[in-house]
Amino acid sequence: QLVESGGGLVQAGDSLRLSCGASGRTFSSYTMGWFRQAPGKEREFVAAISRSIGNLNYADSVKGRFTISRDNAKNTVYLQMNSLKPEDTAVYCCAARSSQIWISHFRTDHFDYWGQGTQVTVSS
Repeated sequence: QLVESGGGLVQAGDSLRLSCGASGRTFSSYTMGWFRQAPGKEREFVAAISRSIGNLNYADSVKGRFTISRDNAKNTVYLQMNSLKPEDTAVYCCAARSSQIWISHFRTDHFDYWGQGTQVTVSS
């Protein structure tokens, strides 16, 4: 089970840190990712981190502004979002991937488990 938290309403330029807690003792064996879905749009990839933290991947739209990290001892993955823009407004979901094959362009069908999501709203 994946449970996100940390969303909210902020102004453009502000920062937020999202958290995703996972239950179970195998969290460290999963590649973890963040996706987002804006109203009327398809769910899109945001960032991913390998189980060993050796690999990171970001969507071009968030590179240099967002940072994904994980704490395997706490079964938690984070998404630090800085310099937020109104176009970042979306429901953000974390996801877990059991395969350890690293992919350059992750899609939703590459992940096996999903959280419910947390709303992030950025006002201009």
